[in-house]
Amino acid sequence: MGRSVFVAAAVALSLTACQEPAIRSTRHLVPVPPQTLALMAKKGMSASDPILMRAYKKESQLELWKRRADGKYARLKTFPICRWSGQLGPKIRQGDRQAPEGFYTVTPAQMNPNSDNYLAFDTGYPNAFDSAPRTIR
Repeated sequence: MGRSVFVAAAVALSLTACQEPAIRSTRHLVPVPPQTLALMAKKGMSASDPILMRAYKKESQLELWKRRADGKYARLKTFPICRWSGQLGPKIRQGDRQAPEGFYTVTPAQMNPNSDNYLAFDTGYPNAFDSAPRTIR
């Protein structure tokens, strides 16, 4: 399985239950469910194709997109977001409890299956764009 599948599985498993986190769980090792693999195949995606996540704070939804065989991304599934921190609007500084808004690359090394928050990952905030000086925020 590709690295993108690990991220996809982590997101899918963490958002579908919307229940309290399981500390020191092994749920991050669960393979991608056959139904999800079938949905990917139906939409022209493979398990190893890269993914894109789009989160909408106000709507409390997370969209999971995967690259298809033709190179274009298509929405695979939408999940409810059970909790998010801060308020609507961008993250201004580290520690402000705001969820970052922007484009972030998440690698397997940034995943933390042993977090108190089930399948947590480091978004990489601040990235180069976040760190660039701005006159208007």
